[in-house]
Amino acid sequence: MIQAIAFYVLSAVSVIAALRVVLASNPVHSVLWLITSFFSAAGLFVLMGAEFLAMLLVVVYVGAVAVLFLFVVMMLDVDFLKLREGFARYLPFATIVAAVLLIEMILVSSAVAARGAARGAQPIDINPDMTNAEAIGRVLYTDYVYIFQAAGVVLLVAMIGAIVLTLRHKPHVRRQKIADQVGRDRKKAVAMTQPVTGKGMRPEDLV
Repeated sequence: MIQAIAFYVLSAVSVIAALRVVLASNPVHSVLWLITSFFSAAGLFVLMGAEFLAMLLVVVYVGAVAVLFLFVVMMLDVDFLKLREGFARYLPFATIVAAVLLIEMILVSSAVAARGAARGAQPIDINPDMTNAEAIGRVLYTDYVYIFQAAGVVLLVAMIGAIVLTLRHKPHVRRQKIADQVGRDRKKAVAMTQPVTGKGMRPEDLV
């Protein structure tokens, strides 16, 4: 009984938070609703017995992605009035896309519920004494190790591409030159002076 109540409460909160992510006028509020949706989905994973996925959802998405979104939204100077002006113009197209996605999810869910999973998806024999994290690790790093590595390469290429596209060298900005610092000799780094006693050092002697 308690599990059923928790399931319906977490599901309702997750759906409402997901809707508020799209419908909220303030982007900061959208990110906060997104964090709420992630937490609710993590609770649903715990109810399903997938505590490892719940931990990943909280640590990776809430702790990194959503917080990064929040900082980026708060730091960028975005004209939110212009963003809201185009909402009504793209609403019909967005409704069509959402309807198509909803129909696809209903068809897939109905097919799986009626006929089971696809023929190629065979159930995995897992030792009942094995923990959830160990079971996922064994499957991920044995049967799907090449796909996992390929996904890592794709993410690495995307990260390098984002850095290259956004990197801008501004003029008149002094940058650290590590090669010059490491390769300098004593003559360039040290200046020997002979100050006169009682007169101190002049500013030009320090250059």
